[in-house]
Amino acid sequence: MSAGTVVLVGTVLFAAGCSTGGTGLKDGGPARTDTVSRNNQPTGAPATESAAPDHSPAASTGAQVKRVDPVALLKADPKVSAAVKRDLKPCTGKEYPIDVSYGKVTGNTVVDIVVNVLSCADAVGRGSYVYRADGGKYENVFTDEQPPVYAEIDRGELVLNKPVYGKSDALAYPSGEDVITYRWNGERFTEQDRVHTDYSNVVDGGSQPAPAVTKS
Repeated sequence: MSAGTVVLVGTVLFAAGCSTGGTGLKDGGPARTDTVSRNNQPTGAPATESAAPDHSPAASTGAQVKRVDPVALLKADPKVSAAVKRDLKPCTGKEYPIDVSYGKVTGNTVVDIVVNVLSCADAVGRGSYVYRADGGKYENVFTDEQPPVYAEIDRGELVLNKPVYGKSDALAYPSGEDVITYRWNGERFTEQDRVHTDYSNVVDGGSQPAPAVTKS
């Protein structure tokens, strides 16, 4: 592995904890996320706690998930756009703006890999990809390169978080958010659910009413 290739640090374990309805530990999702670079919380990404205990079956048995080099995986993937590949550079030193999750989301016997590419300056999600093991290689079975976007595994399903911005919205205060749930049908991902939330524009100490939610 060359000096320009990042090595993922830490043991990444999969399988899941308790379902909390879309927050907290995820059933069927990764117990931890390998962060190649995370100087800021990605826009659209759920909050994470690096010190959270690992309750996954893999942790109890001592099993380890085979880790991959996400940078090499993206650069060799013809489905990743030329623009994303061109800007795929370390933010500082050898740290790339990439989050990697390992978990089962396609019903495969081997864990799948979810990769999120972020921007260095503001950690906005630029692209989300799902890779499924096929023999000795990985196949790209899902791509979303319409920023901002961030993908995660939730109870065996693929969930995309996409903040929605108005013309005058600051990066930290989107007007709303789309949460899209996809399910693997044996051949590809199909959309199962889409929830749009309109956020209140009352900030900085104001009493913020409950957001309006539209479910399609």
